[in-house]
Amino acid sequence: MFRYIVRRLLQMVLTFFGATFIVYALMFANQDDPLQALAGERPLTQNVRQALTERYHLDEPFIMQYWYYMKGLLTGDFGTSLTGRKIADMMAQAWPVTIRLALIAIVIAATVAVVAGVVSGIRRGSLFDNVTLVITLIILSLPIVVLAPLAQLIFGIKLGWFPPTAGAHPSFWALLLPALVLGSLVIATELRVTRSSVAENLRSDYVRTARAKGLSRQRVIGVHVLRNSLIPVVTLIGVDIGGLMSGAIVTEGVFNIPGVGFNLFRGIRTEDGPLVVGFVSVLVIVFLVVNLLVDLLYAALDPRIRYE
Repeated sequence: MFRYIVRRLLQMVLTFFGATFIVYALMFANQDDPLQALAGERPLTQNVRQALTERYHLDEPFIMQYWYYMKGLLTGDFGTSLTGRKIADMMAQAWPVTIRLALIAIVIAATVAVVAGVVSGIRRGSLFDNVTLVITLIILSLPIVVLAPLAQLIFGIKLGWFPPTAGAHPSFWALLLPALVLGSLVIATELRVTRSSVAENLRSDYVRTARAKGLSRQRVIGVHVLRNSLIPVVTLIGVDIGGLMSGAIVTEGVFNIPGVGFNLFRGIRTEDGPLVVGFVSVLVIVFLVVNLLVDLLYAALDPRIRYE
C-alpha cells in the first residue's frame, strides 16, 4: 500500500505540472490585450500600460512567465490579479462558499441516487423504476443553463420558497436551491449506475449462496449486494466531488454566489490570466487528491482489492 501511495503521489506531481502548464498556455499564449480587456472602453495611458506590463512580466517570453508563476506558486504566492487584489485573499473568500455548496450538493445527490437506485435495482420493471428512469432522462436532457434560471424563476421568484440570490454571505437555506440545481448534474448518472450495479449483483452466485444459507433478504441486500454495488458509485462520487468543488460557473453566476465558479467566470471574461490560473491550479490539486482517496476506498469496500 505504501509503495502504491508513493507511486501515485509521483504521478500527481507530473499531472499537476502538466495541467498547470496547459492552462497557463491557454490563458497567456494567445491573449490579445488583457490590460485593455480589464479597462473596458476606458483608454490606458502609456505609463500605466508599461507599469502593468512589467509587473505581470507580459513583455517577457511565455516560458519565463510560466517560470515566474510556478516559482511563486511553489512558495505559496498565488500572485495578484489584474484588478490589484491578492489572489490568495480572493481564494480565502471564495473557497469556503464553494465547499459548502459542493458538500450540500453531493450529500443530496448521493443520498437520493443511492436510495432510489437501490430500490429501482431491486424492483426492476416496477412503476417506481419506470418513473425514476423517466425523471433521470428528463434531468439529463436539461442543460444547466436552462435548469438554473428555471429553478430560480419558479422556486425563488414565483413561489418564493427559496431566496432567488445567495448574496455575499449565504446561509444554508440560501444555498439549498443552488445545491439542488448543482446536484442535478450528477444525480441522474449516479442513480442509473447504482440501479445497474444492484441489478447485476442480485443475479450473482454469491447472492444465491447467501440466500441458500438462510440469510434474510435485508441482510443479503444491505451487507452483500449494497457493499459490492457501491464500488462503481464511489468512483462517480469521487469524480463528482472534484467537479462540484469547482463550483458550476453557471449556477454560481445565476444565483450570485461569490464562489470559485463566479470568480473563474469573471476572470475569463476580463482575460485575467493570473486569477484564472491561480484558481484552476487549486482545482487540479483537489481533483488529484479526491481521486487518490477514491482509489484507497476501493480496498475498504472490497477486500479482494489490494494495492501491492
